[in-house]
Amino acid sequence: MKLVIAIIKPFKLDDVREALTEVGVTGMTVSEVKGFGRQKGQTEIYRGAEYSTNMVPKIKIEVVCATDIASRVVEAIQASANTNAIGDGKIFVLDVGQAVRIRTGETDQSAL
Repeated sequence: MKLVIAIIKPFKLDDVREALTEVGVTGMTVSEVKGFGRQKGQTEIYRGAEYSTNMVPKIKIEVVCATDIASRVVEAIQASANTNAIGDGKIFVLDVGQAVRIRTGETDQSAL
């Protein structure tokens, strides 16, 4: 099993969710997060005054999937979240040692 973590622009969430549904993903966790990368924050105007913020709002998506579809999950996220602009985000893929469904006690692949 793999854990795919994607940090994307907030307005791309619906596109990514639809793309993941088409690949066969049945569940995901979504969090509102803030951070910065190469773009180093942003400048905004509030009540006529310009100020800069170090943290940019992003969406963090976490998906646990079978190892054999992890590459398709990554491709779906990359294709649907891409705007060809700086700050599009990152995708990380990690190994999952074990998964347990709390209600039934099912483990690993059957727990997904």
